[in-house]
Amino acid sequence: MGLITNESAGAGDQQLPEHDRARCRENWLAVQARVKKACQLAGRTPESVRIVGVTKYVGLPATTALVEAGCTDLGESRPQALWEKAAAFEEAGLAVRWHLIGHLQRNKVARTLTCRPLVQTLDSERLARAVDREAQASGHPCEVLVEVNLSKDASRSGVAVTEVDALVKSVLALPGLRLRGLMGMASHPEAGIDPRQEFSRLRVLRDELAERFPQAGGLTELSMGMSGDFEAAILEGSTIIRIGSALFEGLR
Repeated sequence: MGLITNESAGAGDQQLPEHDRARCRENWLAVQARVKKACQLAGRTPESVRIVGVTKYVGLPATTALVEAGCTDLGESRPQALWEKAAAFEEAGLAVRWHLIGHLQRNKVARTLTCRPLVQTLDSERLARAVDREAQASGHPCEVLVEVNLSKDASRSGVAVTEVDALVKSVLALPGLRLRGLMGMASHPEAGIDPRQEFSRLRVLRDELAERFPQAGGLTELSMGMSGDFEAAILEGSTIIRIGSALFEGLR
């Protein structure tokens, strides 16, 4: 895939060539069709799954083309990239919902919260308290997901399964946070682990937490599944899938 990077351009300042915009639309429709098929197999409606377009490897022109194709939820790993793109889209009058899907450093919390993202990567009480302080100061509660490390790989981000209960309890006590559910990532394919097994573990964990913490409102969101495994995630109850390469495949 040829990645188009132009972080300095405004959302309306530069467009992709028509070939690439058309390919972006085709990719968006193809992903929607795959989601629909997986939902049919799972006995669910396509509306029960939110597609988040992961734009961390592409610049504003490609990101804009994806939004114009119909994707209104965008995910960024780097807070700085989220700030820049959010400002460009606001200036261009394009309404999107932002998702932070990468690590959030405490010194970047205040600026990030001005974009009103769903923070999918809450993984410690220290970060939770930092986000809570800024959310209370801004007067806007911040929606968050607790990121769970589903693998035994210590290099992976996310809180250990054994520590999720304590973190959820702490988050629910913070008035500036709105805990919506859990986020997880399957092991690398080289590990030889069926991703559906790990997605099932996350769903079961969510169900157990919802039962233990009724004040959490059911923890209705499960963010799991990416381009290579989102069908398996949907079969296990994912409500948010994070799609990057499948949406930008074939761009020059």
